[in-house]
Amino acid sequence: MGGATAAGGAALLRAAAFAAAVLGAPGAVAQDAGRGAALAEERGCGACHGARGVSAVPLMPSLAGQQADFLALQMILFREGLRPVPAMAEPSRGLTDAQILDLAAWFASLPSGPKPDRAPRDAALAERGARLSAARNCNACHLPGYAGRANVPRLNHQREDFLAHTLAEYRDGLRVGADTQMNGVMHGLTNDDIRAIAHYLAQRE
Repeated sequence: MGGATAAGGAALLRAAAFAAAVLGAPGAVAQDAGRGAALAEERGCGACHGARGVSAVPLMPSLAGQQADFLALQMILFREGLRPVPAMAEPSRGLTDAQILDLAAWFASLPSGPKPDRAPRDAALAERGARLSAARNCNACHLPGYAGRANVPRLNHQREDFLAHTLAEYRDGLRVGADTQMNGVMHGLTNDDIRAIAHYLAQRE
């Protein structure tokens, strides 16, 4: 498992470098949220992620208010086949770099918010999640309000089920980021620990 994680991390690191080159290229086309909105409608993004980027579909992430650089990186990974998510294979097929930047700008421009039927806050569970998050310094990268920055994603307002699923994948070596830092952070956590962290983050305003 460790070898697979390391190999996947190396591939994603190369992809991250490629994405950074795309995002920072001197001749890069300026992001246009209006073009991104039209493209999101054309590609049917709202069917899974919500018309305004707040997902009502189990295990599908909300994208509203997400960091544009993070969104662009993920779409490049999908397009290049470096992050195999079957549901994203067709929507990302053939996207140009400029279109990816426009889509990222559109979703980043939308107001972040919880899904309308978010479960009530469980005070004890949220407190446990807060302690676990503090012990692992999650806010050092994701910032104190968990809004994220650049290639580090926003976590507050995210779907709780998506967060729990994603964190478990990091722990189990089934997913890596642009590096393997998240795998190390999640190492040794139980399913109950992950449930508490996911609840805490999803309830953050």
